[in-house]
Amino acid sequence: MPEYPDIELYLTRLRERIIDEPLEKIQFFNVFVLRSVGIPPSELECRLVTDVFRIGKRIVIELQQERFIVIHLMIAGRLQWQSPPPPEKRANGKILLAAFRFPTGQLSLIEPSSKKRASIFLVRGREALDEHRREGLNVFNATLDQFQEKLLSENRTLKRALTNPSWFDGIGNAYSDEILFAAKLSPLRLTRNLKPDEIERLFHACRDTLAYWRDRLQELYQGFPRSGDVTAFRPDFATHGRYGKPCPVCGSPIQHIVYAENETNYCATCQNEGRLLADRSLSRLLKSDWPKTLEDMLEGKAGED
Repeated sequence: MPEYPDIELYLTRLRERIIDEPLEKIQFFNVFVLRSVGIPPSELECRLVTDVFRIGKRIVIELQQERFIVIHLMIAGRLQWQSPPPPEKRANGKILLAAFRFPTGQLSLIEPSSKKRASIFLVRGREALDEHRREGLNVFNATLDQFQEKLLSENRTLKRALTNPSWFDGIGNAYSDEILFAAKLSPLRLTRNLKPDEIERLFHACRDTLAYWRDRLQELYQGFPRSGDVTAFRPDFATHGRYGKPCPVCGSPIQHIVYAENETNYCATCQNEGRLLADRSLSRLLKSDWPKTLEDMLEGKAGED
């Protein structure tokens, strides 16, 4: 799912292209993508775009007289820009879900996945727009005290805390791994077990990591990002998506915890004093044979060789 740095990249490129431009036409090609009721697309057509911003991981296009388009990309949803706008055509909704035509080009929502999770809401008025807010803390606007208060409000693992949109704004599976690596904290540490200096370290790691990747992506992609440019897997990441590869700091192999459709990546040496975190499926299978430390695991591999 696109997170804060990717969403900011989309916002910058959209502002360059559609601010002060009239939305000429909206087309929906998939019956499930439009989740709002009672507001016809024609009500938003012919209005000028006045702003583009985000609510968490949602992209919001604001038009005249407080009309809004709220786009939630979910996991596989992506935006495409074509300039000049292509000839109008009919689509079956399998990949192209919706199109927004402007004089300068066409913005399309695509989702190249069998599971259609991306959604669009047409909204009338700021009060109705507030219903889409999850009250997650924006780490760039928060003080250390506010960050600590939110972090300690419940006793959860750091991974769950950082990726909860009601707690923190714009952080998902990928950047939470990078943040925790920068903070040198285990993803399974409980929030209320953190020391004050660890909380401060995590606070700065959140801000520094997100700001670094926000600026990095802006430099890398000067044009409108292609689908493959917005990804949770980047070769320069320290841990996320790098299972088995060497840690950029200590050289130990990056580890993972697999659950559902996601996995958490971490360095046992840098983040957990060399101790392996139990992978639920593998530790159940291996039971007493599950290695407790990175050293045990490496010794086991050496014995196999």
